[in-house]
Formats: sequence, structure tokens, C-alpha cells
Amino acid sequence: MTLYPNLIIDALRGVRYPGNGKSIVELGMIADNMRIDGMKVSFGLVFDKSTDPFIRSLIKTAEAAIHTNVSPDVEVTITPEFKRDVEQKVNPLPKVKNIIGVSSGKGGVGKSTVASNLAVALAAAGYKVGLLDADIFGPSMPKMFGVEDEPIYMINEEGRDWIEPIEKYGVKLLSIGFMVDKNKPVLWRGGMASNALKQLITDAWWGELDYFLIDMPPGTSDIHLTLVQTLPLTGVVVVTTPQEVALADARKGIAMFQQEQVNVPVLGLVENMAWFTPGAHPDEKYYIFGKDGGLRLAEETGTQLLGQIPLVESVMANADAGTPAALGTTPEATAYRALAARVVEAVDARNATLPPTHKVEMHS
Repeated sequence: MTLYPNLIIDALRGVRYPGNGKSIVELGMIADNMRIDGMKVSFGLVFDKSTDPFIRSLIKTAEAAIHTNVSPDVEVTITPEFKRDVEQKVNPLPKVKNIIGVSSGKGGVGKSTVASNLAVALAAAGYKVGLLDADIFGPSMPKMFGVEDEPIYMINEEGRDWIEPIEKYGVKLLSIGFMVDKNKPVLWRGGMASNALKQLITDAWWGELDYFLIDMPPGTSDIHLTLVQTLPLTGVVVVTTPQEVALADARKGIAMFQQEQVNVPVLGLVENMAWFTPGAHPDEKYYIFGKDGGLRLAEETGTQLLGQIPLVESVMANADAGTPAALGTTPEATAYRALAARVVEAVDARNATLPPTHKVEMHS
């Protein structure tokens, strides 16, 4: 006799959940993890809560149904699973509408500055925003938000304890920088860094968010793979400067997200330090890193240019002071608000034309 999934499922159609009398097949209680090995079959039954009073009896009834309708020789293993756990396997942040990575091909292009100001601009526009500093080896968000010395607390929600993000300027924020000595380098092997990052995602109470931004490390690394394997990213925003050496690395970053096994939508490019404007002469522009390099790269790669951010001394000063430039009324604040509006448009267009993103499954 040969076992196959539909044979098992058909045998279970007559098994009814005692709470409402409906078939467990109709209720979708059979988990999508059935394994068959000869005359052995194993799968999960999904219950709403671990306190369900019918768990044991229903598993016994399901086992009996397979023995009766298929064969008494089938070795059956049924494991109870619970909805929240199943949802978290698919998406550990089920209350978050859009998850956006902010990436760069190389360091020094102002990616973290763009990420922090984009988060603040989105919050100022009325959206619920979270920001994760995933730059494990160079966390900068605590300083940029002026919360370097803030303690981290736990919060109890839905029957368990969670890490509570710090909230400032309307943005919920977490960073590995809160958990290490700010005056010492973070010396972790890749596996340790990946596990710490997963904990900040899955063990934190982010709650309901419209946008969850992730400030990724520069370049391409195992941290990037950890992120796309842990979260279904809605898309990524790639930050570059106009100079050719930065554009070359940005191309590699775009290619990483566009390759078939990753396949994360690139929402667009941000050209940071697009020109220099002296504080005393706000109408003057000096293209010290080249002109429109981000625009050319966007056209070359089939993506869109989401914004051009000027190089202004106050942006740096605000970052050091923990008061993001997007909070003000300066030309650079206007540029960040325009960027936020373009990102919202890009996300809406992506959601209207592409199916939901799934976590990346990497196989060796």
C-alpha cells in the first residue's frame, strides 16, 4: 500500500472539532507540514490556544480515523500546534503592514541618517512606525535619537514577556546598541550577531505598525540573509551617493535583492549627498560627488529615484545631537518629507501590483 497526502486528508474529513461540530479539514486545522515515509505519517493539528480542552481527544480521534479509513498498519504521529506559533513561523510580525529594509552597497553614504529621518518623517505624517537598527557591528540609532543612555524594559502582553522598544519622535526604536557598552566594539561571530538580531525582531513587542523600517548593515552579508529568512520584506530602499565608487557597490546591493532566490522588491533609490549647499547660501548647489549618479543608476537598473537629499552641515549636527533633521522646516527637512511621501507611494504601488512577499527559503 502506498500512502499519499490526499489519502490521509480524505480519511480525516469525518473528524469533527467538538467545539462547533465542523470537520477539521474544513476548519483548516491540518498543518502544512505532512511527512510520509513508507507507512509512517506525521503532521500537526493547529489549535487556537494551548489551553484548548479538546487537544488530546481530537488527536486520538484523528489517529483512529486514519487507522479505520486507511490502514491499521499506519504509524501515525500527530503534534498539536498553536495559531500564534504558526503565524510567527510565516511572519513573526503579523501586526505590521509593511516591512522595509534600508540598505546600501557600502558604508559612509549616510544610510542610517536616511533611515532615521525617513522613520521620523513617516511618523510626522501620521503613520505608526517602528525602526530596527540591524547594523549589529556599528549601531548608530541610539545616538541619532538621543537615547543612548535609556534603559530597556520588559512588557507583558498576551501572556508573555517582551522587550519594549523605546519610543521617541513617534517612532518605536530598538538597537543592539542598547544592550552593549557604547564605548566598546561589538566583537561577535556571525551566528551570535544573527541570533541577537532575531531576538530583537521576534522577542520585542512592536505592536501594530504601518511601516517597520530596518537599518541594514552596509554591503552584503549573512545579516542580510538572516533578515530575508526571518521576515517577509515588503521591499528595500537602497541609499547611495552620486560618486561612481558608491554607485558600483549600490549595483551589487540591488542585484542581491533581485536575484531569484531572494526576490525582494527594490522600491527605489535614494541619492544622498546629492549636492552641497552652504548654510549661508541655501539656493546654491555644488555637486562635489558628481551629478545625478543616482538617477542614472535608477534608469540603468529599472528602479525609480525616490529622492535626492542635499549635503548640509545641519544634517550631521542634528544626527549628533539626537534631533533628526526631518523634524525641522529647513530644505533638508522638506527633502525628507518628500522622500517619505514617495516611499508611501512606492509601497502602495508595490502592494497593488505584486503578491505579498514570503520569507526567503535558502537551501544549500
